Amino acid sequence: MDIRAIDHLELYVEDAEETAAHLRDAYGFTVHGRGGPDPGLGFCRTILLRQREIALLVTSASVRPDGGHPAGAYVERHGDGVAVIGLAVDDADAAFAEAVERGAVPTVPPMILGEPGSRVTFASVLGFGDVEHRFTSREGAGAPFAPGLIEEVRPAGPARAALFESVDHIAVCLPAGELDAAVRHYQEVFGFAQTFEERIVVGHQAMDSKVVQSGSEQVTLTLIEPDITRELGQIDAFISAHGGAGVQHVAFLTDDITGAVRTVSDRGARFLSTPATYYDTLTERVGDLPVPVAALRDLNILADRDGSGVMLQIFSESRHPRRTLFYELIERRGARTFGSNNIKALYEAVERQHALSDSTAPSA
Repeated sequence: MDIRAIDHLELYVEDAEETAAHLRDAYGFTVHGRGGPDPGLGFCRTILLRQREIALLVTSASVRPDGGHPAGAYVERHGDGVAVIGLAVDDADAAFAEAVERGAVPTVPPMILGEPGSRVTFASVLGFGDVEHRFTSREGAGAPFAPGLIEEVRPAGPARAALFESVDHIAVCLPAGELDAAVRHYQEVFGFAQTFEERIVVGHQAMDSKVVQSGSEQVTLTLIEPDITRELGQIDAFISAHGGAGVQHVAFLTDDITGAVRTVSDRGARFLSTPATYYDTLTERVGDLPVPVAALRDLNILADRDGSGVMLQIFSESRHPRRTLFYELIERRGARTFGSNNIKALYEAVERQHALSDSTAPSA
């Protein structure tokens, strides 16, 4: 099983048009196709968005007495979210058979679309929670995305400069006690390797994280579970709102994070703010940076350093009704980790801010 890359991600949402419009208008994706009734899965509306190596499907179910497309049940159970991670392989049929033999739960058997020479094969198994992994193989470099299901269209309007290169990683929240089993599942079924692990303590909260990665190093999942012996935190909140395991955020890789943040912000996206005190000790914590601290402060961009280099990142606010799925923009200057030091630094910055407010407050 040679998993080469992320072929696509599919979001199941309440309103495909609204979600796709935001990704197009704010994040710079372009519409490359549309689909309607899926003869295998039921009635739905699907929009194909692209930006360089990133392909996103945004799907909402049509209302039907028989329940229709599974996107409807997914959204009812979990809210808007990433429901399918498409994995590019040489032979989707063979990868599916191998995964099932290794213990994966099959969900959609191999389906061949198109004509010889430009055929596309999809086949799905469960990954974590209700999120599927869709093995995808394509004949020919110019094969349509999903012939017969997605009608490809020429992007409207003048081309805009791309902001993002690829999906850097996908962060997954798991219920407490499921982390080690999930890692074994990816090792034994999909041939991933564990590349990183850490325990993050933030005040009275704690979480454990392990990173698994495909042999190609092009598919990276950051798996996180809360420590329920300590105070409840953001991972517990996600699992409660989402109704179990799911994708917390998708990280888009950029080679110019300051330009991307300015552009996306001007187009209407909103990012989490960072306490001003976070930047007071930034150079002391991480050393010299490739971007002036003043620019990072102005844009609320976080910075971290590991043994390989520097990483810059920022997180969007969630626009979804349950406040679950959000996006990360990340620029890597050699760094290979995921900015975990920022969590503690942000927490300490908030504490300093609170202490400063208390010290300057008028006495009774």
